Amino acid sequence: MKGSITKTLMIKTPIAIFVLILIALHNMAISAPIINIAGEDLTKPTIVNKLENDDFKQDADLIRHTYETNLYTLPAFKSGHYGLRMYRQTLDNKYAPAVWSDMARVASRLNMFADQVHTAEQIQSYSEKRIENYRDDSNQRTALRYQATKLMPEYLYLGVGLLGSMARANEYGLKHRDDKKLREVIRRYDFAKYVTDESMVKAWAAQLANQVYWLRQLGEQDVVDDFITTFKKVYPDNNDSVLTKQQFENKVYGLTHIIFAASRYYQHPINEQDYQWIYDYYRNNIDTIIERAKEDVIAEVGINFLLAGLDDDPVVLKTRKVIQKALNREHGLIPSVTGEMDLKKGEHRNVLAIMLLDWKGMNAAPTVTNEPKVFNSIPYGLIEK
Repeated sequence: MKGSITKTLMIKTPIAIFVLILIALHNMAISAPIINIAGEDLTKPTIVNKLENDDFKQDADLIRHTYETNLYTLPAFKSGHYGLRMYRQTLDNKYAPAVWSDMARVASRLNMFADQVHTAEQIQSYSEKRIENYRDDSNQRTALRYQATKLMPEYLYLGVGLLGSMARANEYGLKHRDDKKLREVIRRYDFAKYVTDESMVKAWAAQLANQVYWLRQLGEQDVVDDFITTFKKVYPDNNDSVLTKQQFENKVYGLTHIIFAASRYYQHPINEQDYQWIYDYYRNNIDTIIERAKEDVIAEVGINFLLAGLDDDPVVLKTRKVIQKALNREHGLIPSVTGEMDLKKGEHRNVLAIMLLDWKGMNAAPTVTNEPKVFNSIPYGLIEK
C-alpha cells in the first residue's frame, strides 16, 4: 500500500508543478506585456488589427472596382481628379490616361485665359457672368458665396480659375507658353484682399486654403499666414456650438485643405508639429466632426493624419469605421447624405474613401522629368518649365 501511495505522489507531483508554472505564467502575461527582441509588444491584438485592415482594404477595392470600370464615362475633370490621386498613391501607369486628360483640361483652360481673358475688361466680363451662377438663395453655401464675392467677382477668375490650372501645370513640371503674361495678370491683384475678408473665408475657406498655397508654390505673393490668421479669427474653437451645420463643415473643410495644400495634394509628408493646432482640434473634436460633417469631410480628416504618418492614431480608425459603415455594398460606393448613387457627383467622396481605407503613401509625381511616359504627348499650350 505504501509503495502505491509513493508511486501516485511521484506521478502527481510533476503535474501539480506544471499546473503551478502555467498559472504563474498566465499571471505574468496579465500583469506585463511580452516584449520581443525588436522591442515589440507581442500581447497587442495584432491579428485583430490585421483582420480589420484587411476588411478596410477589401472595401476600398470594391469602390475602386466600381469607379475604374466606369472611369472614362466620367467628365475629364472627374476622371482626372480620380486618376491623379490614384497615380500619386500607386505610381501605376494604368492611371496615366486619366492624368493626361487632366493635363489636357489644364492646357485648354490656360489657352483660353491667355488668348481670350487677360485684360481688365475681359476679366471683368468673365467674372460677372460667373457670379450669376451663384444667385441662389435656397442654398446657404451658394448664397454666402454670392454675397461675399459680388463686390470682387474677379476672384472667380483668379482663384477659382487661373491659379489652380497654373499650379497643376507647375506640379507636372510644365508651364503655359504664355506663363509670363499670366503671371503679370496675377500680379495686378492683391490676394490679401480676399484672404483677409471674413465673409470670403466663411464662403470659400477650403478654396482659399488651396489658393494661398498655390500662390506660394508658384513663387508669387505669399499670404498663407494672413489667411490662417483670418481663419482662426473667423472660426475660434469655442464658437463651434453656435455654427450652423454648413458653417461647421466649412470650418473643418478649410482645416483639411490647409493640410492637403501644404502637402501639394498627397505629394509630400506633413510634420504634425507645424500644424499642431489643427491636429489638436481634430483629436479634441472628432466625435463632433463625425456627428456633424459629411462623409467626404470625415474622410479628409483621416487622410490628414495619414499624411503626417499618424496611421495608428485613434482618429484614423474612427474615420475608417464611419466610411466603412456608409458603404453601400450593393452599388459599391459611398452614397451622398441623401442616398444618391451618382458616380459623377460622388467621385470626390469615393476617391477619398479609397485613399482613407487603403492608404499607400505619397509620391511627388508624375512629372515630365521623372515619369516621361505619362507625357509622351504634351497638350498644345504647355511646355516644360
